[in-house]
Amino acid sequence: MEGVSEENKHKIVVAVDESEESMHALSWCLSNLISHESTTTLVLLYVKPPPALYSSFDVAVRMVSTDVITAVEKYGTDMVNSVMQRAEAIYGNVNTEICLTKEALKQVNVERVIGSGEAKDVICTTVEKIRPDTLVMGSHGYGFLKRAFLGSVSEYCAKRVKCPVVIVKHPQDK
Repeated sequence: MEGVSEENKHKIVVAVDESEESMHALSWCLSNLISHESTTTLVLLYVKPPPALYSSFDVAVRMVSTDVITAVEKYGTDMVNSVMQRAEAIYGNVNTEICLTKEALKQVNVERVIGSGEAKDVICTTVEKIRPDTLVMGSHGYGFLKRAFLGSVSEYCAKRVKCPVVIVKHPQDK
């Protein structure tokens, strides 16, 4: 955008997935971090899990047919499209709910970034490359035991990225 100084440009990465928690984090970000006084680039980051080519229950590793691989890839593409459509719907709804002016809407550029792999690693690597001002993530609200086994993606990222991280709790988790 011409005529906007560097200090009035902000880049925010919002990690989105299929969960309600990530959609709530996006909604919170739009309501609380978008300013009509600055130009914002909003990066929607979705990480596809790597496709499992064989079941962990298989004793012998078997070749997987191309039909199965194609079906898995199509499912992954469909999931990405579904998540991004939900995110864009939230963007549209929040804009009307909080009455962002048309001028403020012109100041928000939305970009999609899609990665594949372990979410925590892809998010950290992407943030390192993009160098945003803020990373926004939802909290799944796992308890101690579940978090001990599964780990916390948001906690991992908060410890490793160099920008401020906002972890948004879902209202039910408060």
